[in-house]
Amino acid sequence: MLEPLFQVKIKCPCCENEFMSSRVRPSFKKSIKTDTDFCHYYKEEVNPEYYVVRVCPMCGFASTENAKQDLNDRQRKLYYEKIGANWVSRDYGGARSWEEALAAYKLALLCAQIIGEKDRVVAGLLHHIAWLYRYKSNEEQELRFLRFALDAYIKVYEVEGVSVNNAKLMYLIGELHRRVDEPYAAVKWFGRVINDKSIVDAAMIRASREQWQLLREEMKAKQLELPEEMEEA
Repeated sequence: MLEPLFQVKIKCPCCENEFMSSRVRPSFKKSIKTDTDFCHYYKEEVNPEYYVVRVCPMCGFASTENAKQDLNDRQRKLYYEKIGANWVSRDYGGARSWEEALAAYKLALLCAQIIGEKDRVVAGLLHHIAWLYRYKSNEEQELRFLRFALDAYIKVYEVEGVSVNNAKLMYLIGELHRRVDEPYAAVKWFGRVINDKSIVDAAMIRASREQWQLLREEMKAKQLELPEEMEEA
């Protein structure tokens, strides 16, 4: 019988050491539920989200496949000054517990911030950390990291401007505003996706309409004053 995990060889972007890291086989990646901010839940004991980050056992540099694959001398120097010089070798290459997954993500976040990684990569790491806390029903920490992720996604939008994934990014910014209880900001972002004629991503337009309606009901239940555009809906 197939094991859920398999090993891949990774070349560390920092020290160039080659090491093995575990991934989850595609056949074990079937999610049983997905939240409206794309957090997946899995039936199997092995959660693919635990294995997104690769951690070099030699120097401790942690990153994802979307991150920089090569560091320049300045980035290496910064990393070694902040983390690498004090790294005590440990191996994240095998099966990971929730605690080990969280440690790997937080290490990757630190590394990304130190080397000045792309905002989109930093936002993704923050969002994944929020999901890990959600799996444990730790609402306080989940909301804390959702707020960090939201700020990072807004920065991505401001820096990248119009791009192919704009609709998904705008929807996500709206949805995170809704989740951190900022309904008026959420309305604006969902409205942008729905009303922008240049957006042709049918799935994101539909998702924005659904969340717009949900938000409307939530605001009515809380007896909040509805924005003008919602009054007409």
